[in-house]
Amino acid sequence: MTDTEAAGAMSFIFEAGMLKRAKRTGWWIAGISDPESIAEHSFRTAIIGIVLAGMEGADPARVALLCLLHDTQETRVSDIPHIGRRYLTAADNETVTADQVSACPPEVADPIRAAVAEYEAAETLEAVVARDADKLECLVQAVEYRHQGTDTVQRWIDSSRSALKTAAALRLADAALAGNPLNWLTTFRTS
Repeated sequence: MTDTEAAGAMSFIFEAGMLKRAKRTGWWIAGISDPESIAEHSFRTAIIGIVLAGMEGADPARVALLCLLHDTQETRVSDIPHIGRRYLTAADNETVTADQVSACPPEVADPIRAAVAEYEAAETLEAVVARDADKLECLVQAVEYRHQGTDTVQRWIDSSRSALKTAAALRLADAALAGNPLNWLTTFRTS
């Protein structure tokens, strides 16, 4: 790898770091004053994807990769809430990704472009599971916001649940809706 190629790869890494600061804008519409970042969403989407992959018999490493890359384009087009998509047209994610990795060497750019294309095509089991992980993460986040006292998140819960495709994602959604986000705290309570 040349110094120029390394600089190109580092440019993509720096750009991806912006996702740690960029907020998920749809939650502002629900009245959340400090919503999660895109990176926080993508991290838990990957965790959910690994769980769903195990439940559905998909490759967990591939699903995690697809989940981690599914919103990287938002460094350039931002997180457009669903209501905004009615009025705006953005470049497709494959085009944005190609621009993002254009300075990277092929051994870096090619697998990233391929993963984004796979996710967008939604034809492989891993892509279907990754897309379900994205929707399920939104539902789980809405459940958490509701538990914290925000009562305006039901439309996010309903739309996320209705978009789920796999039986495992539906089971986990039902468990999230029936559960308490803080139950995990009592797992090892001894008294």
